[in-house]
Amino acid sequence: MPRYRLTLEYDGTPFLGWQAQPTGKTVQGRLMQAVEVFTGQHTEVRGAGRTDTGVHALAQVAHVDLARAYPPHVVREAMNHHLRPDPVAVLAVAEVPDTFDARFSATARHYLFRILARRAPPALDKHRVWWVPQKLDAAAMADAAPRLEGLHDFTTFRAAACQAKSPIKTLDRFRVTTVGEEIHIEASARSFMHNQVRSMVGSLKLVGEGKWRADDLVAALEAQNRARCGPVTPPSGLYLRGVDYPPLL
Repeated sequence: MPRYRLTLEYDGTPFLGWQAQPTGKTVQGRLMQAVEVFTGQHTEVRGAGRTDTGVHALAQVAHVDLARAYPPHVVREAMNHHLRPDPVAVLAVAEVPDTFDARFSATARHYLFRILARRAPPALDKHRVWWVPQKLDAAAMADAAPRLEGLHDFTTFRAAACQAKSPIKTLDRFRVTTVGEEIHIEASARSFMHNQVRSMVGSLKLVGEGKWRADDLVAALEAQNRARCGPVTPPSGLYLRGVDYPPLL
């Protein structure tokens, strides 16, 4: 039974997140429907990460096992045809060994968070950025963000309903750049806990507002207390930007 790796792009706005549910439209559910219409086969499409309601992806990775072999370009074109008109696109398809697992083979996940800090609301990117109707001190945010990097107990930035076995994670990258009127925050790690990125960005915004200093951000981390977390951001500005795998996969 051949296994295929799918690289996906989607706008998370109309979806109740990645994971298939009994009711409501999800990204995984639509992909499984597309596979079933294309092949007549009901099978699970497994993703590298479970993005939440309203979260987007620039390069989500998934895998699917099909009952017969198809050229990768045929799988891509057929799935894109059957995914219409929903905002999900299969960017690339590759046949991979059955040892490849989109979730468990991943060595790093990369997220991007976009903040639009200006008085006027977004007209074109309404559901694709976090609009903050005031200027933020991006330099202060850029100075504070890397202080969360490294191996830490991230309990403060962990959702109450998070099912991760341990709050101890290594944050490889947490950096801030400015792109015009936008503030971009990049986060990279082998894995993240539920709402971790949105919680960290929400706390970092307090630094940009001048309500916190960099030391306050570190103190919140070290408190290992969810009550010390800043407001969790809305999902609209968050993107799964990419997933890394070992070279042979």
